[in-house]
Amino acid sequence: MKKTIRDYELEGKKVIIRVDFNVPIKNGEIQDDNRIKQSLETINYALEHNAKIILLSHLGRVKEEKDKENNTLEPVALRLSELLDKEIIFVTETRGKLLEDEINNMKNKDIILVENTRFEDLNGKLESGNDEELGKYWASLGDIFINDAFGTSHRAHASNVGIAKNLPNGIGFLVEKELNIMGKAIENPKRPFTVILGGSKVSDKIGVIENLVKIADNILIGGGMAFTFLKSQGINIGKSLLDEENIEFCKKMLKQYKDKIILPIDVATSTNLEIPENKKECPINEIKENDIGLDIGNETIKLFKTILEKSNTIIWNGPVGKFEIKEYSNGTKELCEIIKEKENTIIGGGDTASAVINLGYKDAFTHISTGGGASLEMLEGKVLPGIDIIEEI
Repeated sequence: MKKTIRDYELEGKKVIIRVDFNVPIKNGEIQDDNRIKQSLETINYALEHNAKIILLSHLGRVKEEKDKENNTLEPVALRLSELLDKEIIFVTETRGKLLEDEINNMKNKDIILVENTRFEDLNGKLESGNDEELGKYWASLGDIFINDAFGTSHRAHASNVGIAKNLPNGIGFLVEKELNIMGKAIENPKRPFTVILGGSKVSDKIGVIENLVKIADNILIGGGMAFTFLKSQGINIGKSLLDEENIEFCKKMLKQYKDKIILPIDVATSTNLEIPENKKECPINEIKENDIGLDIGNETIKLFKTILEKSNTIIWNGPVGKFEIKEYSNGTKELCEIIKEKENTIIGGGDTASAVINLGYKDAFTHISTGGGASLEMLEGKVLPGIDIIEEI
């Protein structure tokens, strides 16, 4: 069991908390502050225990100097201040005298937010390359390190693994929740255990399929990836998305696990995405040469419903249609309706989380993961370096 923030005496200590404030920002305005809100429990705990709090986060990708302008964490500092009703000291540098002076002058319950850790990537990818000296430098600024950024835990960066190597460490409440809920669902699911897999490419989900097909009772396939599975069975998929390199993989999986893997039996198609009136539904064996499959059909929804209603653990990773376009959001929305408020329903991060939140189901599930890549790698059964480095009790 990993150490947590609860395992440390925090009073008067400089506590570095790696948070995930990688939120969408447009023209300086935060579009979705969910990740900021998810960090509040850990930050508030540190406040209640009279810590000096130093927050580190990345934001976006910083490949050249001009990227800094659109990826500053200053709007996040303002929003965090509003949410906590407390001043946040925003330091515009990632290292140096200004940062060190601010930290040295901290009083208990002060909060410093350091500028985007990926600004260090301009000097040779020091952050994302887990530069040893940078990790040591950031560690030198604090007494204890807490990783509460699940969304970056599948990466070994200087701001998680690098710091953790050099300080007493633990996880925050958000990471603890992610590990407990998803870990338990995978390792000891309440059965029947059903996995819904969508998204565009089979290649993105090979590891997930290989791992979960041995554990789950059912795997329901939708989204663009379904068409590669259908093609592997000799079905004409028209101009639908095809991951040609993985046709043989799909064929092999269906042969080995024909009773577990459930494919669509009908689809919503169009010959032109720009013309919603072109939408039609048809059985999978009636897809025409110019048709593009864009959603699961109503008969498939009914089929999936019979399985989902009997399921006691459900993990969903990947939308089952092109949900960004209203005409092709029906499958994803109907699945939300079927599984909402059921016990043990877990939504993988990334596009799946975006889909269910945008469709109005933010509070309808047991858990919506904050980590797209991290949750995917966890479903693959991989070790997450940002978690692995944390000390055991």
